[in-house]
Amino acid sequence: MGLVSFVLVLFAETLNVLIFYVSAQLVDNFTLAQSLAEQKDVLYFWGGLFLLVSLGNSLLYRLSGFTAIRWVIKFHRDGYADLYEYLTKHSHAYFADRFAGSLSNKISNAIDNSAGLMFQLLWTFFSEFVGVVVTLILFFLIDFRIGMTLLAVFCAVLMFNIVAVQKRRPLVVTYANASSKSRGEGVDVITNIAAVRQFSQSKNELHRLSNIYADRAVKDVRQSMFGEWIMVANTVFAISMTGIVLVLLYALLGQGVMTAGTLVLVLSLLGRVGYMFITVGQAMNRFIREYGNIEEGLTEVLIAHEITDVPDARSLETRAADIVWKNVTFEYGGNTVFKNFNLMIEPGQRVGLVGHSGAGKTTFVSLMLRQHDLHDGAIEIDRQNIAEVTQDSLREHIAVVPQEPLLFHRTIRENIAYGNPTATEEEIVEVAKKAQAHEFIMDLEEGYDTLVGERGVKLSGGQKQRVAIARAMLKDAPILILDEATSALDSESEVEIQKALHVLMEGKTVIAVAHRLSTLREMDRILVLEKGQIIEDGSHAQLSKGGNTYQSLWEHQAGGFLTDDAEIEKAA
Repeated sequence: MGLVSFVLVLFAETLNVLIFYVSAQLVDNFTLAQSLAEQKDVLYFWGGLFLLVSLGNSLLYRLSGFTAIRWVIKFHRDGYADLYEYLTKHSHAYFADRFAGSLSNKISNAIDNSAGLMFQLLWTFFSEFVGVVVTLILFFLIDFRIGMTLLAVFCAVLMFNIVAVQKRRPLVVTYANASSKSRGEGVDVITNIAAVRQFSQSKNELHRLSNIYADRAVKDVRQSMFGEWIMVANTVFAISMTGIVLVLLYALLGQGVMTAGTLVLVLSLLGRVGYMFITVGQAMNRFIREYGNIEEGLTEVLIAHEITDVPDARSLETRAADIVWKNVTFEYGGNTVFKNFNLMIEPGQRVGLVGHSGAGKTTFVSLMLRQHDLHDGAIEIDRQNIAEVTQDSLREHIAVVPQEPLLFHRTIRENIAYGNPTATEEEIVEVAKKAQAHEFIMDLEEGYDTLVGERGVKLSGGQKQRVAIARAMLKDAPILILDEATSALDSESEVEIQKALHVLMEGKTVIAVAHRLSTLREMDRILVLEKGQIIEDGSHAQLSKGGNTYQSLWEHQAGGFLTDDAEIEKAA
């Protein structure tokens, strides 16, 4: 389809220039006609040909539009799909270091500007190139010197613009970076608008955004002014060429070889070529600006994936769902989190992880999900190294209920069904009931069709948690990870959540991270971590009277929480 568009533009632009030749022939033949009848014949023939050439030019251009639309829109569609697919394969750390709004903006910049470049390539650069070639042929047919003048000036304009836009490129990339940053900062403020209001920081945030947008404006002015100077230079080239050609026309007139038609043809083509120089200058300016946006976006998105599947990675197959850590060593930010760490979790065993912030609990969960690669050792599920299976198959076999449920701005039904997109309505309602969520859902005006808002802001903490549990139930994975699933809830909500968790944990291998130790009393086994090592291992009954760290933590709880600086451990 793209090749057809280029062929259509080739013929359309050729006719576009030949219109001037037909006009010149009309003038010459009309001037030389000896009678009214001859003049009418000239007008009928050349005037009719003028009409046909104009019509052909318009039709061919419109046809090129119809054929190119599908081509460019397909590229647009596939480009977004491919870039988002690539983006989603980046590691947890990649997203933790970047604004979501900025990444989305970078992809939009890359694809939208790529589509713009395709339109320019077809209807500006290629079209004008064809026009120059046909014009050169006509000028050389009129006079060799006029043809050489156009050729020389065109080469000079082309070389100048190539050098100029290369010098402008870093300015454009700098501006594109500033633009993405400003949009990311703006989205960040909107996302956290509740915090902005609660701390009365509206003025400070607006002042901060104002400084960011001012910086973007300075960089925009710098690259835009450079573009304007390029346009000035192109205008000088066009005027210079016109002056030289007019001198040559004067010489031809003195030689007596100049006709009215030739004068009309040369002046018409001169006007068109001068316009082309300005158009190409503008197009080159747009090109480098769009190219800069593409480069800025792709440079950030298309960096190498941090975590990749090994060649010929197989899918994980679980039978009993036992978990084994073998001599695991992992470092993050220059700090050793685990060193020669060993652990065996039996199939169907429920294991709780306890420890102060920095003990390694959240890192433990991240490594189980392979959000980081190990420096040494291996983690195995049913004797299969998780580094040797596909990441998708690994995560298909693990259900996670986090402290802050990750809900989409979609309906409750869609959020629950995210655990199994093929689930029936009956299955969705069934897990909602088991998760103690059905009753509150039915109390909502739109029931399961209720939109939950961005990140589930329309629901309370307990309601979001129950939706997340229902989703995990629907996934029905053999391994379950509860990452601080109840620590942010009030006592009443916790009771409901605990009922749901009892159902969710049945028949699964469970790893539960908690600061609220009361949630771990029914675990088969509790591991107390300190500096990436297991310092205690046993049941609640054993450890709460063991006279060691766990007993101390248990006795010093207030309302079920650790009373030290037990802020949520930051994900490694």
